[in-house]
Amino acid sequence: MIETIGVVGAGTMGIGIAQIAAQNKHQVILYDLSDAQLEKAKSGLEKVLNRLVEKERISDNERKNILTRILFTNKISELWPCGLVIEAIVESIKIKHEVFTSLEDVVSEHCILATNTSSLSIASIGAALKTSKRIIGIHFFNPAPLMPLVEIIPAIQTNEQTTKTCKDLIAKWGKTVVLCKDTPGFIVNRVARPFYGEALRIYEEGIADFVTIDWALTEKGGFKMGPFTLMDYIGNDVNFAVTESVFKAFFYDPRFKPSLTQKRYAEAGFLGRKSGRGYYDYENLKLNPKPQTDDTLGERILNRILCLLVNEAIDAVFMGVTSIEDVDLAMTKGVNYPKGLLKWGDEIGLDKILNQLQELFDYYGEDRYRPNPLLRKMVKENKQFYP
Repeated sequence: MIETIGVVGAGTMGIGIAQIAAQNKHQVILYDLSDAQLEKAKSGLEKVLNRLVEKERISDNERKNILTRILFTNKISELWPCGLVIEAIVESIKIKHEVFTSLEDVVSEHCILATNTSSLSIASIGAALKTSKRIIGIHFFNPAPLMPLVEIIPAIQTNEQTTKTCKDLIAKWGKTVVLCKDTPGFIVNRVARPFYGEALRIYEEGIADFVTIDWALTEKGGFKMGPFTLMDYIGNDVNFAVTESVFKAFFYDPRFKPSLTQKRYAEAGFLGRKSGRGYYDYENLKLNPKPQTDDTLGERILNRILCLLVNEAIDAVFMGVTSIEDVDLAMTKGVNYPKGLLKWGDEIGLDKILNQLQELFDYYGEDRYRPNPLLRKMVKENKQFYP
């Protein structure tokens, strides 16, 4: 039974994880080198908890108890009682190695050391440890208290008990837990790449503009946000960096090739909502064009993006990254897709997905459109993912 949880990094993700652990009655030690960041985190948490009291989600007594359970400290030595420490700092392998090496000098040999990284190899992070069997990825989505999905990623060094303990613990916190192999992008950031990449490709080919592509995905597909609205929300610099990271990590597989359009928008400072301008103008909304609401065009756009998303989900299963159930859970709970992609593929017809991919592959001659072998096998054997 893990009683004390440590969190390294008092940024948005770190304080969110600390809040979840404290709400689940753990003692929490939140460590950050910066006193200013710790003060900012404490002030931010107090505001969040006050809003929860106002909305009657928690009582005032619960608010006080949550705050009492969290120790804010700039001393890494204070983490000594922890049974689990979750690191949520900058995505730098060098800095993470330094932090985990320091942690290992402080905590007991039984303490689990976890990283919330979204893009780095868990195995490479764990390589800095003397006892690497205790390393694991516990990837929360932002904002951590609200997003239901958590990806659990054991490295090749991780022992089975560490994985089981973390799965059970995070599930007790009320999260939807999916298990994932230590591969680039894990589940969500890997499978979701075509949602952005193919939308950008469709724009670059002159088939449709940003707003029409977004309209097709939301009105025809039922997605909560279109790809360009979502990229503006995430930040073009952030989204491009993830795409570039996944592309490099997969040894430049064409399926994950970044877009020059997105690169140029990021370089120009058109980062999205946070800069006031991205694919859309947020300072003068009247300047944004209206979509071309042509049903045939909308279906064409949706089907092209959707068949690539389904193919990528199939590839995750084919390569043993995750299970059929977990890839669908990850996409519905992690990025709020209207349906699990494999279930959606069954509904459309795997033969239709295969035919469209083959047409794209034949037309472009690019590996980004190559149908997955498992998809071919399923169609040949007239099988579905869900009986």
